[in-house]
Amino acid sequence: MSIETILPVEVHRAFVTRMEIALIDLRDEATFALGHPLFAAQIPAPRLAVEAPFVIPRRDCPVVIYDDGEGLIEKAAQELSELGYTQVRTLAGGLSAWRDAGLELFQDVNSYSKAFGELVESTRHTPSLPPEQVKALIDSGERMVILDARRFDEYATMAIPDAVSVPGAELVLRARSLAPDPSTRIIVNCAGRTRSLIGTQSLINAGIPNPVYALRNGTIGWTLAGQQLALGQSRSFEAVQPENVSPALTAARAVAYRAGVRQIDTATLDDISHDHCRTLYCFDVRPETEYREGHLPQFRHAPGGQLVQEIDMFAPVRGARIVLADALGVRSNMTASWLAQMGWEVYVLTPDASSELTEGLPANPPPRGPDGRYKRPYEGTDNPTAAMQAYLEWEYGLVAQLERDGSHGFFVI
Repeated sequence: MSIETILPVEVHRAFVTRMEIALIDLRDEATFALGHPLFAAQIPAPRLAVEAPFVIPRRDCPVVIYDDGEGLIEKAAQELSELGYTQVRTLAGGLSAWRDAGLELFQDVNSYSKAFGELVESTRHTPSLPPEQVKALIDSGERMVILDARRFDEYATMAIPDAVSVPGAELVLRARSLAPDPSTRIIVNCAGRTRSLIGTQSLINAGIPNPVYALRNGTIGWTLAGQQLALGQSRSFEAVQPENVSPALTAARAVAYRAGVRQIDTATLDDISHDHCRTLYCFDVRPETEYREGHLPQFRHAPGGQLVQEIDMFAPVRGARIVLADALGVRSNMTASWLAQMGWEVYVLTPDASSELTEGLPANPPPRGPDGRYKRPYEGTDNPTAAMQAYLEWEYGLVAQLERDGSHGFFVI
């Protein structure tokens, strides 16, 4: 079949001007992690027909597919055509042409959220403590709480001793309950840097009175410092105290407002849902347990902290609209504040008690298997020291690479 092409510089220009476009890398994740354009999203060719309908919901959205000479294009274009996609093009010359055009290639996965996290730290000078100092504070009995901002399964695999699992979007909602004494020090950690930086800055942006710090370099830094991680921990946040919801919501809305997030009602959501010229993503950012109990039918489940971290996977159509929902409003506003700073047009849906809810989880593509998956240097407990150090060095260089690329459109409040 004949497939229309588009030049790398034209795709880059679309990113700069915030036109809707989905740039899809058809290679497996391990190969993708070796180098790709900043806003490329990875969908392996064998998974295209399974995943595309969920993550590229508008069939006439501009979609650009590419590989690096593996011969994946023709079959992928045929599959997308059979699925009803009408504006499918291939990147002229593939990935090598992007490279030859002098455009930047980014390593790893979730690259642009990680680059954004580094930009936040360099702009706001987000406070952090080295692992040796945090260990000394633990040993001395310092009054503090360590909040692990990762997914619970990551936390349970390996974590800082005495840490509590509080995934990123829950931090502002629950910090006052977990550390009611303003003198209690709060340490936020993840496996590497991004989620701890975003989590720490979330608490600072929301005006939490406690001294707040990121654990510098997360569990990687802890391990490189020769300190032991705890395995199989199960401490998680408890129900938020009712008196802490209102101040958290007031703070979260103020942060979202500063980031340019707009609040909409269900009537406005209905209006933009019928705008067939724009891609719309609707995400419910609560924990899965809350989501299962009842959610708006068109909203997919995407816990807020992971949505910020993995936005390229949840929403590969750059330039689309995003609407977030959360019964309490705190998590949606905080999540929206970060997505807005990452260049998204994002709205928060004001809860409507009269809305009909659906129980359970909606249909989603089956999860990917291990084949072709990139082994993150921050996952598990068996990572080589050199790989962990190289990963940190890569993250340190992302701000300069963003500047060279010139397409991101990020800002930091």
